[in-house]
Amino acid sequence: MKNTLTPSELFSLKGKSALVVGASGALGGAAAHALAAAGANLTLTGSNSETLKSLAQGMEHYGVSITVHIGRPETQDDAQQMINTATQSSPLDIVVCASGTSVVKPITDMQPDEFDKVMDANVRQSWLVCRAASKVMIEQNRGGKFILVSSVRAHFATPAGTSAYGTSKAAINMLTRSLAVELGPHNICVNAIAPTVFRSSLTSWLFEPESADKRQQVLNRIPLGRLGEPEDFNGIFMFLASAASNLITGEIINIDGGFSCN
Repeated sequence: MKNTLTPSELFSLKGKSALVVGASGALGGAAAHALAAAGANLTLTGSNSETLKSLAQGMEHYGVSITVHIGRPETQDDAQQMINTATQSSPLDIVVCASGTSVVKPITDMQPDEFDKVMDANVRQSWLVCRAASKVMIEQNRGGKFILVSSVRAHFATPAGTSAYGTSKAAINMLTRSLAVELGPHNICVNAIAPTVFRSSLTSWLFEPESADKRQQVLNRIPLGRLGEPEDFNGIFMFLASAASNLITGEIINIDGGFSCN
């Protein structure tokens, strides 16, 4: 008779190994905390060394192994080095691609190099990490989990000037579905979360008092009546990384306070 996991065991990541790309950002930091709290050993990557070191120090109480790797996956070699670091002492079970950027401008003002910058950071670099990690996970033959970061802007356009950002996140949606189909036979689940506006270095201006009118315009579309905080994503990262989501793949899960319903 097949053993049945208890609810707490379903969400446990004890003994698992996770790579968090972009851990120096708000979402990556939230993912790191969630996975460490569930027992996963971590490799944290990002371009801000001080932020990464501070994040690692702030998670020592979880009692898990934490390795810091400075850099972004700008090239194939960069991505491979991240995977090599993450697999030095154990197999790789979980990959979170949370790095990215945004340039918000009308298309008439945006320069081609700015568009390329967004597409490179949000799409190409995620693809490079997934490519390198896929090879390792297939060779390991023990399955795995990928969690990518999309946005509600992949589904809903805005006149604010997100032609580059929204397009990049729509590409992430298709990358998620394509990899889910391709890697499913290897028992590798690939999913993405699609947040609404949440507090981060890119959106901090929207939380300031002088942005009250603009903030209210966003809130008018959100039934729950508030913007997101990084900790709002802890549960979904833990869920998608654990055995609780073993039959879920190719999904884009909106974390948006009901924005997509309105």
